[in-house]
Amino acid sequence: MVQYTPMIQQYLQVKANYQDAFLFFRLGDFYEMFFEDAINASQELEITLTSREGGTEERIPMCGVPYHAAAGYIEVLIQKGYKVAICEQTEDPKQAKGVVRREVVQLITPGTVMEGKGLQEKENNYISSITMFNDATFGIAYNDLSTGESKATILEGSYEVLLNELSTIGTKEVVVDSNFDSDLKKKISERMNAIISIEENINNDHEFNNILTKLSNENLKTSATRLLHYLRKTQKRSLDHLQPFSEYEVNQYMKLDYYSKRNLELTESIRGKGSKGTLLWLLDETVTAMGARTLKQWIDRPLINEANIERRLDLVETTLQHYFERQELRELLKGVYDLERLSGRVAFGNANARDFIQLKKSLTQIPAIVTLVKQLNHIEAINLADHLDPCEELTHLLEKSIIDNPPLSIKEGGIIKDGFHNELDTYKDASRNGKQWIAELEKEERQKTGIKSLKVGYNRVFGYYIEVTRANVHLLEEGRYERKQTLTNAERYITPELKEKEALILQAEEKCIDLEYSLFMEIRETVKSYIPRIQQSAKIISELDVYQSFATVSEARHYVRPIFNNKRQIHILNGRHPVVEKVMGSQEYVPNDCMMDSEREMLLITGPNMSGKSTFMRQIALTAILAQIGCFVPAEKANIPIFDQVFTRIGAADDLISGQSTFMVEMLEAKNAIANATKNSLILFDEIGRGTSTYDGMALAQAIIEYIHDRIGAKTLFSTHYHELTVLEEILSQLKNIHVSAIEQKGKLVFLHKVKPGPADKSYGIHVAELADLPKELINRATEILNELENEEARNKNNLEKSEHVNEQLALFTEPVQTKYTEHERNILDELRKLNIMEMNPMQAMNSLYEIQKKLKK
Repeated sequence: MVQYTPMIQQYLQVKANYQDAFLFFRLGDFYEMFFEDAINASQELEITLTSREGGTEERIPMCGVPYHAAAGYIEVLIQKGYKVAICEQTEDPKQAKGVVRREVVQLITPGTVMEGKGLQEKENNYISSITMFNDATFGIAYNDLSTGESKATILEGSYEVLLNELSTIGTKEVVVDSNFDSDLKKKISERMNAIISIEENINNDHEFNNILTKLSNENLKTSATRLLHYLRKTQKRSLDHLQPFSEYEVNQYMKLDYYSKRNLELTESIRGKGSKGTLLWLLDETVTAMGARTLKQWIDRPLINEANIERRLDLVETTLQHYFERQELRELLKGVYDLERLSGRVAFGNANARDFIQLKKSLTQIPAIVTLVKQLNHIEAINLADHLDPCEELTHLLEKSIIDNPPLSIKEGGIIKDGFHNELDTYKDASRNGKQWIAELEKEERQKTGIKSLKVGYNRVFGYYIEVTRANVHLLEEGRYERKQTLTNAERYITPELKEKEALILQAEEKCIDLEYSLFMEIRETVKSYIPRIQQSAKIISELDVYQSFATVSEARHYVRPIFNNKRQIHILNGRHPVVEKVMGSQEYVPNDCMMDSEREMLLITGPNMSGKSTFMRQIALTAILAQIGCFVPAEKANIPIFDQVFTRIGAADDLISGQSTFMVEMLEAKNAIANATKNSLILFDEIGRGTSTYDGMALAQAIIEYIHDRIGAKTLFSTHYHELTVLEEILSQLKNIHVSAIEQKGKLVFLHKVKPGPADKSYGIHVAELADLPKELINRATEILNELENEEARNKNNLEKSEHVNEQLALFTEPVQTKYTEHERNILDELRKLNIMEMNPMQAMNSLYEIQKKLKK
C-alpha cells in the first residue's frame, strides 16, 4: 500500500471489500477501473485499456466509462452474470483535505437489478436465500426487489427437490453461507445459470420484524433474515416496499419437475429458449406487465385444491360471458402502468416526476375498473372490486403538484405546477419577469442603437451580455457599454443594470430549482406511505388481467370449461394440442378422444414417427395443466381428475453440461417418475429404451410398464416402436393398446393423426425417411434390404418348421443319439431345462433365449 499514491491506496482499500465485483470508482466525470478489473472490463465491455502512474515504476492498467453513460455498461456486465459496486465521491472536493472521501453506495447484482434492459417487464427477477438444516431439509426465501414480492418455503428431500424448486422460481442469484455444500453450489450454477453470493449474518434485526411477521417457522425466518441482511448490505437504502414474506407449501401445487417443464415447453421453448411456441405464448393476452408476470407464476404452479381452481374458472367464465365489459376492461387496463415496479422505484429513491405521472394515470383508472368489474355481477368479482383502492388523496396530490410533461431530471426544476407552493411561485415570477425584462432590453437597445443584429445572450461563464457584430461596433456611442469579451466576429458588453438584473434572475432560478427539488422529495415521501395500498391494488389488477386473458383465449380458440371428478377418470372428447393448433393457423387440426378409467390405467401407443404420438401425449398433459391453472381447455368436453404431479420423458437430447448421454437422461427422467409418482399422478413416457440396444431397450420398456402397472397405478401414456410390447395387453389387465393411424396410398405414406384402438400393424420407417427427402437411391436400397430381411426371416421360419417335422418323423425309426457336450454346454442345457416357459410371457421368453444364445456363441 505504501508504495502507491494516496488515491490508488484508497481504491485498493475499497476494492478489498468487493473482491467478487467490478468496482466503478468515481473520478470526476468518469467511473474508472484499475488493475485486474480494468483488464477484464476492457474485454467484456470492448473499451480501450490504458494505464496511469500510481506511485510505482510500472504503470497501472486502467479503463473507464463516462458517468452519464455508465448505466448501459453496467447492464452489459450484469447480463453477463457479474456484480458491479458503485463507488461515489461522498465529499465536496472543495472542502476535502487530501483525497476526496469515497464510498460504495450500491452493489448491483443479477438478483438486485431495479431498472434497465436487464429487467424484463413480463418476468420477475428473483434473488433467493438457501439455508441447509440437514442433508434433507432446506429453507428457501426469495424476493423480487423490483416489485417487493417475498415468499418462503421449507423443502424436504434430495438435492433434486431443491433444484426443481429453484427452477420453478427462476432465481438469478442465490445467497448462502460460506459452509454451503460445494457440490450443490456447482449444480445450482450449472442448471440455473445463477450466481452464488455469501452472507453470514442471520441475526434477527428489529428492522425486519414487519417483513417476517407472517413466518411461523424459525428455520424459514433464518433464511429470510439472511436474504434481508444481504439486500440491506448491498443496496444501502430504504427497503420499505418489501412485502411481508408469505409462507407456502410446495404440496399446495401440482408438482412439475425441471424435465417435465422443459419437455412440455410451458414457459420456454426447447429450441429457441424464448417464449414463442410455449403455453405461456399461447395464453398471454394480458394487457399489463403485472398481469403477464402473474400468468407466468400460475403456469409454473398449477393448483391442486379444487375449490381454488373452481373459483378461478368461475371468474373466467363470468368474464367470457360479458363480452362488452371484457373489451372495456382491456381498454382500461391499457392505461395502468406497472404499479408494482413503480412502488419499488419510489421506495428505492429512483422515482422521477414521470414515474409519478404514470402512477397518477394508473390510479385514475381504478374507479372505472371497480364500476366495470361489479357489473359482472359475480360475488368473487365484486369482492375483488371492493378491495381495489384508488388512493384518491394521493391522486389529488399528484394532480395539483406535478406538471403533465415533466423532464427526466429532478434536479433542474420545471416539474412543479404553478399554484402548488406560494414561495415557489414568487421565485418563478421573479425569474420569468427578469427574462421578460431581458427580452424588452434587447428590443429597446436595437431601437436606440439602430443595430438590428444586436442581441442579449447568456452563458454560464459571463452570465448575461450584449453582443454586437464587429461590423456594427462603430455605430455604438462611446461609453454606452462596458466591454467584457472580444470574439473573432463580435464584441460582448455588459451594463451595471444588466448585471443587477442578472443577479436577481439567477438567484431566483437557483432558489426555484432548490425548492422544486425539496418539494419533490417531500412528495416522494408521501407517495412512499401509500405503497402497501398501491401493492394491494396491483395484485388485484394483475389477477383481473389474467382472467380476461384466459377468457379472451378461450373464446377465440373455442375452449370449454373442464369438469373434475374424483374417480380418476379421463374423458376428453375431441381434445387438441393448444399450441400446435395455434401454430397450424388455418390448417385443420385433427382432434382426438382420450378415455381412461379404472380398467384403462395405461395406454400403450404405437404408430409411425411423425404420426402424432408425442403430440397426443402432450395434449393430455397440457389439458390437465390448463384446467388446474383455472383456464378453459381445448376440447369439446373434458372430465378429468386433479393430478398431483405430471412426469414426462419426451424427446431425446444429451445433457452435455453434466456429461450424460441420451440414454442416461432417459433413465434419470424415468427414475424420477417411478420414484415419486403416486396413483394420482400423470406419466408420459415416449420411446423409453430407444437409447440402447434393441433387446435391452425392449426389456427395460416392459419392466417399466409392468412396474408402473403393478405398483404405482398412475395414469400413464406410453408410446413405443417396439411392436412386440403390444402383447402386454393380454397380460396386464389395465393396459390397452391404441395407435395413431397412417395409410399407404400409391406407395406414399399419409398420416391420419387419428388415435384408434388396437396396435399399429407396421412401422413405416422407410416411408418416413422418404418424407424427409432422403436421396431416392438410398430409399430404394433400404427397401431392397428390408425385403431381403423379411424374406430371409420367412425362409428361416419355414426351414425351422420343416426341420422340426422331419426330426419328428425320423425319431420314430431311430434310437436317440448320445451327443458329447462340453461342460459349458451342459451348464447351459441345465439352465434351459429349469426355465418354466408356461409362466413366461413372450417378451420374457425371448429375452431368456437371447441370453442363452449369447452364452452358446461364447
